[in-house]
Amino acid sequence: MKTQYDLIVIGSGPGGYVAAIRASQLGMHVAVVEKEALGGVCLNWGCIPTKALLKSAQVFKYIQNAGDYGIQIQEAQPDFEAMIKRSREVAGSMSKGVQFLLKKNKIDTIYGTGRLSKGRTVTVEDTKGTTTTYQANHIIVATGGSSRSLPQLPIDHKKVISYREAMVLKEQPRSMIIVGAGAIGVEFAYFYNAIGTKVTLVEYMPRLLPLEDEDISKEITRSLSKTGVQVYANTELAGVNIQGVQCQVQIKPKEGEKQSLTGEVVLSAVGIVTNLANIGLEEVGVNTERGKVQVDDFYRTNIPGIYAIGDIVKGPALAHVASAEGIVCVEKIAGLHPDPLDYHNLPACTYCQPEVASVGYTEQAAQAAGYKIKVGKFPFSALGKANAAGVKEGFVKVIFDAQYGEWLGAHMIGAHVTEMIAEVVAARKLETTAHEIMKSVHPHPTMSEAIMEAVADAYGEGIHL
Repeated sequence: MKTQYDLIVIGSGPGGYVAAIRASQLGMHVAVVEKEALGGVCLNWGCIPTKALLKSAQVFKYIQNAGDYGIQIQEAQPDFEAMIKRSREVAGSMSKGVQFLLKKNKIDTIYGTGRLSKGRTVTVEDTKGTTTTYQANHIIVATGGSSRSLPQLPIDHKKVISYREAMVLKEQPRSMIIVGAGAIGVEFAYFYNAIGTKVTLVEYMPRLLPLEDEDISKEITRSLSKTGVQVYANTELAGVNIQGVQCQVQIKPKEGEKQSLTGEVVLSAVGIVTNLANIGLEEVGVNTERGKVQVDDFYRTNIPGIYAIGDIVKGPALAHVASAEGIVCVEKIAGLHPDPLDYHNLPACTYCQPEVASVGYTEQAAQAAGYKIKVGKFPFSALGKANAAGVKEGFVKVIFDAQYGEWLGAHMIGAHVTEMIAEVVAARKLETTAHEIMKSVHPHPTMSEAIMEAVADAYGEGIHL
């Protein structure tokens, strides 16, 4: 294997491997350094295997409610071990897919722990302790993030677990307390509740999915509560005591007395911390601030030839964001003229049922920014396809600037909305007007009609409400 490259990428997650492939397409000789499995956390322990678990839960719920569709079947039982096995097989298959893509693009894979060193070099220590030094004209750091641990909720990986353990438990717990109601916490709450675990969800912020529009938070709270999830929002975690097979979690609602919750397992879903330790940033003088690498619009650090993308830089810690950052970074290195990434037009998705998807300003954020707004809303209960499919829960909400007509944001909760949000992202990128959306014929019957109907509602032209 060579030791001199045009580009070395440290980390093979959705930021790292995409950057490497794009660089190879642009004629660079590239190597990727990976200490675990190709594809990073997203592919092996995040985006992909969790969606496999969520699909299993969705299928189970369909079977449980088959009678609603005129189908009579015997009682179904979840096979927890088989669900976990399928999830791991999906992740393994996708990791092999990344391996194929890197090989196809003639990218060298170097397994081991990479560390920056002076002179635009990377030292890699393999599992046997052997260290090799590689040199490159350009180095991209894409080391991602890992589970955050709260002082009052230390993760022991047995009774107090992270998302990794939650995906590979040997036995389905009878009860689970989930601390943190962002996307990770809500998705696991849906999964475990759907297959029969008693789930309690605790969130410090005033509402679930606190980054979403308030109407979305209210709807997901209603939906989860209706299915049996016990929800505590605006609630502080005081501590946890492990007593034999049970965990006692002390909570203090902002308005109310201290309480004690009991569960077999506690899942810490309070976000991630960046993987910046022991990768040589201090040694080479790369600037960081509040756990993030400081970069410009093209992901250049203060040290020439060293770049950073993904969870370790400012911005949302999302796989598709990391991939987009990697492409912009590499194209700039190659001398092309990419536009800086528009961080106001990045979609976010939560894959519980009903799904949640959003992009742009929330209603509250738009008002706080000084916009006079037009808001449109269309419930799936008024949509033919949703009624036919038996998925009437949720709505589409759109927000426009009343003065100039700019599409400021869209917020959706319902079946398949994670597939629908791309229409809004593309429309906003193209500066599409409400009139153009209303006059773009949407196929009937589809869930996507709700977007057109919500836009029409914002301008007083709604038909089906």
